[in-house]
Amino acid sequence: MNTNYTNVNIRIISMNSYISIAYMILIVGLGNPGPKYEHTRHNIGFRVVDEIAPLILKGVVLAKPKTFMNLSGKMVGSFLKSYKLKPNNLIIIHDDIDLPLGKVKIVKNRGAGGHKGVESIIKELGTKNFIRFRIGIQPKFGKPKSPERFVLQNFNKDEEKILKEVIEKIIEAIEFFLKNGLEKAMSKFNK
Repeated sequence: MNTNYTNVNIRIISMNSYISIAYMILIVGLGNPGPKYEHTRHNIGFRVVDEIAPLILKGVVLAKPKTFMNLSGKMVGSFLKSYKLKPNNLIIIHDDIDLPLGKVKIVKNRGAGGHKGVESIIKELGTKNFIRFRIGIQPKFGKPKSPERFVLQNFNKDEEKILKEVIEKIIEAIEFFLKNGLEKAMSKFNK
């Protein structure tokens, strides 16, 4: 089922009647709405959700807020309320300028690290106790002087190749997490 609301793209994947709400997972990819931002570094969360969408992951709800990144918290809070979920049923997928391009790090109960979208979510939920899949976008030369401008630039061709592998790794990590839990997923993928 694919439902579009004014402020969200949301897709419920394979909701069988035997799946309890306690076992539902909300996966939210962060990004900015509109074609102008579609291929930017800041929209990696949206791109991952788009790649997950065709898969059959039981008990998973996928969402892409149609608000700008810095206002993501309002929509995430709304999603959780709509599905009567707690923050521990939440996975946020987002770019991270502090990690090298291609690096994936799974974390829980950590601060925003300067990421405005994550800050918005923490503020709205009143907790940082949710899972995040951080995707590194930092270039080889290190953190840019103007990160705000850098994250709104498109990936170059070489970076796109790396990105394709990273998205495959994220999908594998999410599937592994759903079957084996957080600790095992962190142990396997945070290397």
